[in-house]
Amino acid sequence: MFKFVIISAAMLMLQQFVSAQASNYKVVFDLTSNDPVAQQQVIRDAGLIKSAHPDAQVEVVLYGQGLDLVRKDKSSHTDDIANLIRNGVDFKACHIAMDRQHITESQLISGVQTVPDGIYEIISKQRMGFGYIKVAH
Repeated sequence: MFKFVIISAAMLMLQQFVSAQASNYKVVFDLTSNDPVAQQQVIRDAGLIKSAHPDAQVEVVLYGQGLDLVRKDKSSHTDDIANLIRNGVDFKACHIAMDRQHITESQLISGVQTVPDGIYEIISKQRMGFGYIKVAH
């Protein structure tokens, strides 16, 4: 009887651990390219993750030429990005890269956030347990 109680307790704890892990799905995407295929890939992948795991924490960090994806005047995915933001995907533009390219916050699609340094943002997310995906084509 004692073994049954121990095994039952262990299984209950394992189930709670697995449930906690499933709801703790976190990923950060790193986009530095203005390549249309890479841009479409990050939009597709972020959307698929949120569809499969609605509680997932999904963040897209953009710097370099990747900023074109979130610029009102350059992006061909404005509606897709707005929809992803409404569904809880965070898009974060690197302020250092924005300064270098003379981009102001008013030029970004509504809802896109800025961070002081895109690389530091990615490192911080990795330290918080986020999975890292470099978007490349």
